[in-house]
Amino acid sequence: MHKGFLKTGAALGALSVILGAFAAHNLKGKLASDVYAIFQTAVQYQFLHVFAILLTAILYKEFPSKNIVWAGRFFVAGIILFSGSLYGLTYIKAIGSDMTWIGVITPLGGAAFIAGWLCLLYAFLKKPAPKTPYS
Repeated sequence: MHKGFLKTGAALGALSVILGAFAAHNLKGKLASDVYAIFQTAVQYQFLHVFAILLTAILYKEFPSKNIVWAGRFFVAGIILFSGSLYGLTYIKAIGSDMTWIGVITPLGGAAFIAGWLCLLYAFLKKPAPKTPYS
């Protein structure tokens, strides 16, 4: 499982840099400042949670736990829902559409991020069973 999270984190990290560079070189000045800020927020949260996915992969290798696996899954889902909906919202606002209802998806992504961090916390709080000489 940890190798899958490492690959996913690396791919999403590369995508974060690509999207950030695209915004800086192609969107800045072409979008209204509030719309540009939405895109920047999406990139920022995606990039921050790439490190959470990579951390999850490293932790899983050393301390395999279903809570750590779920943390990684929630981080990936959070990026898709939170950042993805903000990318979509940026596009919708840029073309002048009134379909801004896509913004209701964003809090679901935020909840997934929170769930991921809580899964990590729970994994850390669970005490492993003490090892005996016969185990």
